[in-house]
Amino acid sequence: MGTIYAIANQKGGVGKTTTAVNVAACVAEAGFSTILVDADAQANATVGLGAAKLSTPNLYDVLAGRVSALDALLPTEVENLRLLASHPDLAAANVELPREVGSETRLRDALAPLREQASYVIIDCPPSLGPLTINALVAADRVIVPVQTEYFALEGLAGLLDTLSLVQRELNPRLVVAGMLLTMHDGRTRLSRDVEREVREHFPDLVFETVIPRNVRVSEAPSYGRPVIHHDPHCAGAEAYFALAQEVATRG
Repeated sequence: MGTIYAIANQKGGVGKTTTAVNVAACVAEAGFSTILVDADAQANATVGLGAAKLSTPNLYDVLAGRVSALDALLPTEVENLRLLASHPDLAAANVELPREVGSETRLRDALAPLREQASYVIIDCPPSLGPLTINALVAADRVIVPVQTEYFALEGLAGLLDTLSLVQRELNPRLVVAGMLLTMHDGRTRLSRDVEREVREHFPDLVFETVIPRNVRVSEAPSYGRPVIHHDPHCAGAEAYFALAQEVATRG
């Protein structure tokens, strides 16, 4: 029975997709059957794994009932890693889902068969707290929250945690916060160090020990359609994501 992780933060540009792609690739490289679900209509995780932005079948087809999640899985160049691709049409789900009774469980029900197919299912959420993110949180067992080490990244954390508490209370009592992940960290700047200190002081039991540094190789890897561990496995970013994957596995 696989574990479903959602990578979520309503703020954009904090490293959600980069984290989803690279954690999925790292645990797959470690020998675990893994599925990455791209739930963002921008389809960046899809492109980041070398698939076409207009791939079919895709998650929108699954939510529309045209195909099963199992039949929509695509292979990737990473051994043990398959992809449930996104599509720009997925943006329509934000309008369509709220019209349906019980729409909050649509993704959970669709992804249920994947638990039997993979040790890890990782969902890359869109940068909002809209219907698709709520669906992902209802489907997930655990959530990882990337936090950019800049001032505005701290804004909205309280709101996100309130939303997680609401989902836990009303829709998914098994959901737990696996951890907060500090991303785009530049240890040379006082700001990064101050933000890291504040987050660790406020959430001492939630913040991962691993910190993802600012790293040019991490930023350029998606343009090659591959995770950073394949683009440059010895760079600082790749080593950090390997360490994070180990920490995630240790935390269960």
